[in-house]
Amino acid sequence: MSNVTMEATTILPILKKKLAFLSGGKDRRSGLILTIPLSSDQTSMEELSATLDYLLSIPSQKCKARGFTVIVDGRKSQWNIVKTVVLMLQNVIPAEVSLVCVVKPDEFWDKKVTHFCFWKEKDRLGFEVILVSANKLTRYIEPCQLTDDFGGSLDYDHSDWLGKRLVFEKFTKESTSLLDELTIINDGDKSSSVDKDKSADCALLPSFDPETVLQTGHELLSELQQRRFNGSEGGGGGGGGGGQGGPAWRPMEEELLAQPQVMKLLDSLREQYTRYQELCRQRNKRTQLDEIHTKVMQVVTWLQGPGSELLKTQQAIGDSMRSAQALQQKHEEIESQHSEWFAVYVELNQQIAALLSAGEEEEVVELKALQQQLSDVCYQQAAHLESRQNVLQAAQGFHGTTQELSQQLDGLLGMLCADVAPADGASIQQNLKLLEEKLQTVEAGLSSLRQKGALVMEQMCSHPAWSLEETESPAGGEPDNVQQVQSVMEEMQLRKQRCEDMVDVRRLKMLQMVQLFKCEEDALQAVEWLSELLDALLKTHVRLGDESQETRTMLDKHRKFVDVAQSTYDYGRQLLQATVVLCQSLRCTTRSSGDTLPRLNRVWKQFSVSAEERQQRLELALHFHTTAERVLQEECVDADYLDEVDSSGKTLLDRLTMPIIFPDGSEQYFGSPSETAAAAEAVRERLLLVEERRLQLQEARIHNDDEEEVLNGQEVRLDVIGEELSEKEEQDEEEEEEEEDAGQQDEDLERATQDC
Repeated sequence: MSNVTMEATTILPILKKKLAFLSGGKDRRSGLILTIPLSSDQTSMEELSATLDYLLSIPSQKCKARGFTVIVDGRKSQWNIVKTVVLMLQNVIPAEVSLVCVVKPDEFWDKKVTHFCFWKEKDRLGFEVILVSANKLTRYIEPCQLTDDFGGSLDYDHSDWLGKRLVFEKFTKESTSLLDELTIINDGDKSSSVDKDKSADCALLPSFDPETVLQTGHELLSELQQRRFNGSEGGGGGGGGGGQGGPAWRPMEEELLAQPQVMKLLDSLREQYTRYQELCRQRNKRTQLDEIHTKVMQVVTWLQGPGSELLKTQQAIGDSMRSAQALQQKHEEIESQHSEWFAVYVELNQQIAALLSAGEEEEVVELKALQQQLSDVCYQQAAHLESRQNVLQAAQGFHGTTQELSQQLDGLLGMLCADVAPADGASIQQNLKLLEEKLQTVEAGLSSLRQKGALVMEQMCSHPAWSLEETESPAGGEPDNVQQVQSVMEEMQLRKQRCEDMVDVRRLKMLQMVQLFKCEEDALQAVEWLSELLDALLKTHVRLGDESQETRTMLDKHRKFVDVAQSTYDYGRQLLQATVVLCQSLRCTTRSSGDTLPRLNRVWKQFSVSAEERQQRLELALHFHTTAERVLQEECVDADYLDEVDSSGKTLLDRLTMPIIFPDGSEQYFGSPSETAAAAEAVRERLLLVEERRLQLQEARIHNDDEEEVLNGQEVRLDVIGEELSEKEEQDEEEEEEEEDAGQQDEDLERATQDC
């Protein structure tokens, strides 16, 4: 290891000027090559001397013994400066210099060489000085050992060399100082007692961070092993001064690369640092055990003392949602205080677990005892906190449901107390549906309240016991809380029962109102149906038939039509009577059938008048068609029949032209005028046929006048016989009338008896 008497940092500005440098090249004797590049500017001899002193302090004594070859590059300088530098070498490094090569310019110096012959001064200088041109320098030094300034192939970066030199010196200084400190700390711990004052731990802190110094050393060693410190990566030459083509060699080898020195420092530093880490670990372990014991006792003392007292004072469940929320907030504050201690417990448990994995037997027993004690206390307190939290959550749910159920009952009661005055049956149905939904909601709410009340009492009864030393409950609030929950549920049950009774009454009333509206609606519908029947009777029932059979069929249909109208009228009357009864039951004096009954009666009277007129016309038409068909079909027709047909036909025609006069004085015709004209035309056609039949009979009578005279005698005799038969029939009829009168008297008597 070389003795570094100077530091680069002290003359760093001078070193940056590159007044002289060791390129790493070697001469044929394996001596180091020292290059002094003189510039055209004035060179400070003091700075050059300082640079040479520093550079010559780097190689080892063995390397110095082989001597230096100094190259003084005077191509850009003056001769007197070169001469001064050569003479200065005699004072600075006379024993180490074996050869000085002064590189001269190609011309200009030749005339002045004779003024000072260095070869004559060899004995006085102590080394040989030669003047040589740059292109002839290879006669003395191999090209691979020369830099490119002299036509060689050796790479040299002065800034890179200086930077790495600073790193090396910094590492050497810091590592040496750190080694001394660590040695003192490690050796001092052996003689000191383990139980000394813990404040001595501050002496365990060295001036430098060992990790950082080791990292710097490893990086430096890596650079050195790559042959990049104080030389080039690819430069090569002969290891023992061999010529070109000889075996490869590394510039400055171990003298400048300083690998052994760095490696030795790293090894020593790692050894002392390992001892230092073990020392710190032992002291930290002892300190950590004491700290853990102290913290465990702090946690146990607080949880069994103030923490338990806080929980014991919190037993109420509140009488409303707001009070329960206030209790919950207070409990959260208590939980927050416990959380801080539980966090300490978790941290202590992790520390104890870590120590158990690498602790001694005595330490393991002590740590396990502490861990068990800490866990028992913490789990017990956590169980109390959780139980209290469950009770409060159940209480909040219970009070919330109670509040919601109370609001539902208030809403239902308000709906029941409000007057029912809907406009129609649909709104009543909607109100009834809403009432049922509210009642179902109340029932569901009461069921939920029972469940949550049972949950609250279950949570209170399942509260974990406190420590064994306490035989009594810390606060006798549980029975009061249970009684409070039961009383609230009973009160809600009574309120719900009262509302149910009122709902039953309201439901009956609303159903009656629905029935009332339905009766009124159906009554109006009956009026509409009857009006439609009247309208159909007047507009479509116009034809009277073209023959007796058709007229008879139409008469039967008319009677059925009237029966339908009669049923509709009776149905409407019954509905209106039902509305009167319902209004009396509901005490609804403001409601009545209104104008429905007058409308029903008015329409019915109009229909009755129209139906009677229609029936009379059909009966006249039936009589007319029957008589006419008889006249037209029989061969012998009496003139009276013919006259009767004419009379009934004319009467029917006159009836068709007459309007219907309603009870209110208004008039109405059947059908349209064209339909009436068509019906009258059918009657007239039948009358024409009858008139033709009359003419036929008159012609036949003229031919039969003679025959009538012959038969007159016979007719007289027949008339006598006929009179006798007529008298006999009259007697029979009188006897039948007497029998009918007697039967009618018997019926009247029987009816009077039944009435009594």
